[in-house]
Amino acid sequence: MLQKLLIKNYALIQELNINPSANLNTITGETGAGKSIMLGAVGLLIGKRADTKVLYSSDSKCVVEGIFDISEYNLHSFFESEDLDYDNECVIRREISVSGKSRAFINDTPVTLDILKKLGNNLMDVHSQHETLLIGDQDFQLKIIDAYSGTIESLKAYKSLYATYTKAKKDFRTFQENSAQMQQEKDFNQFFFDELDKAQLKDNEQEELEDKLEILENGELIKLKLSEAYQLVDGQEFAAVHNLHQASESLKAIQSYGKDFQELSERLNSSFIEIQDIAKELEITTNEFEHQPEELNQTQERLSLIYSLQQKHHVDSIDELNKIKTDLEEKLLAVEDIEGSESKLQKAMEEAFAKMDEKAQEISKQRIYHFEKLEKELQSLLAGLGMEDAIVKIDNHPKAHDKSGIDDIKILFSANKGVSPQNLKNVASGGEFSRLMFAIKYIMADKIAMPTIIFDEIDTGISGEVAIKMVNMMQKMAENHQVITISHLPQIAAKGHQHYFVYKDNTADKSVSKIKLLDESERSLEIAKMIGGENPSESAIKSAKELLAI
Repeated sequence: MLQKLLIKNYALIQELNINPSANLNTITGETGAGKSIMLGAVGLLIGKRADTKVLYSSDSKCVVEGIFDISEYNLHSFFESEDLDYDNECVIRREISVSGKSRAFINDTPVTLDILKKLGNNLMDVHSQHETLLIGDQDFQLKIIDAYSGTIESLKAYKSLYATYTKAKKDFRTFQENSAQMQQEKDFNQFFFDELDKAQLKDNEQEELEDKLEILENGELIKLKLSEAYQLVDGQEFAAVHNLHQASESLKAIQSYGKDFQELSERLNSSFIEIQDIAKELEITTNEFEHQPEELNQTQERLSLIYSLQQKHHVDSIDELNKIKTDLEEKLLAVEDIEGSESKLQKAMEEAFAKMDEKAQEISKQRIYHFEKLEKELQSLLAGLGMEDAIVKIDNHPKAHDKSGIDDIKILFSANKGVSPQNLKNVASGGEFSRLMFAIKYIMADKIAMPTIIFDEIDTGISGEVAIKMVNMMQKMAENHQVITISHLPQIAAKGHQHYFVYKDNTADKSVSKIKLLDESERSLEIAKMIGGENPSESAIKSAKELLAI
């Protein structure tokens, strides 16, 4: 529950502190004094968005901080899953800077608004006048049914199954569309695959062929130069080998006369042996090398094929051509197995549908089982709130599976005897809406285990005895929940365990909203003013005291 609320520099509020009671808290004040502004600030603690327009003073940041006792609400797993430090006393803080940047903190750890919303949904249920209008919305009505029938967790499981089915259905349909396209492309792909397969391209083949082509294209020149080289080395009478042999023999004749002569002789002899070896290789190569026009043509044709395929497929290498061949082969195999793949996807879709439908039927049965009980409970509460002839009927028709299940649910309502129940937005007045919403909140309070419940003028359109019955129900709710209600009715104001008064201070240059906790005498006077105006009569003061005494 909310133990302390601090608001600084928000809208008309410079600084405000309250420590609400654990039971029923009433907040009163004139229209425009700032009661709903407080509610807006509280909204920041549960993840609502804000901008710089909320700043009371544009030269300092806005801070809204709430301290909550969460010791009894089993939230350890939430804090663990979000990697947050847990403490029985949880501090939530929102800051809006002068530039408009918003930051959120849980126990001084920065968090996103999504995380803040998740925690806020476990701490506070804030009823606004806008929410009263939402009761006519079908999705909102379905949330009421699910909370009452206890299908919220089952619905989460169903939504997961629905997402699985939706994906399986999409995959199946996409495959069907693609398979038709694949069939159309089969002949086209087969032609290109056969062409590449026939080519039998090998790794590094292109480089090897290009090197070979260069040799073949220059065959005559190569033959001529090999022959010339051989002649100069060993192919004529005074070639290099002959001269080196003579020189080597000359040095051998004097090598015994000194170390230097011996070294020269050995070096020259080594060179002579190497040149002899080169001469032999030149002779063999010259004799074996032949100009091969036929092989030249074959090489040119092979490279031409490779270049043509690369140009056709817009690539630059054999590796890329082979990858294209592999891709084409996979597509052709996929076409061959279209029926098998389609059957598998269809089976997966049907199995996903069966699981989803089973859960949807389970949820639908549980919802329908609770219809009559909820109808009677609401009618009984409405009778107690002065609507003895009210009829609540939950209308349901089956629908195609969607994210909410297979139930097309509407809450129908009639406030008057002899009038058939109709859609809420067509038949309920403001006061009737308020009472119906209050009755729903009263029933839901224990269903959703909400620590703090806040009502913003839910008593709109009611008065007298009905107001007393409503606040008695609030007191009942406050036995297990912290209840904070903003009200204009003295009957409700008088029943709070604590009574806060919001007022506007106009003594400075700029108006500011303030709040104070009323003591008994102040409270008696304020309620008298709510009954009889700014200068209450003795009878109004007496009535106020009577209300406080009840």
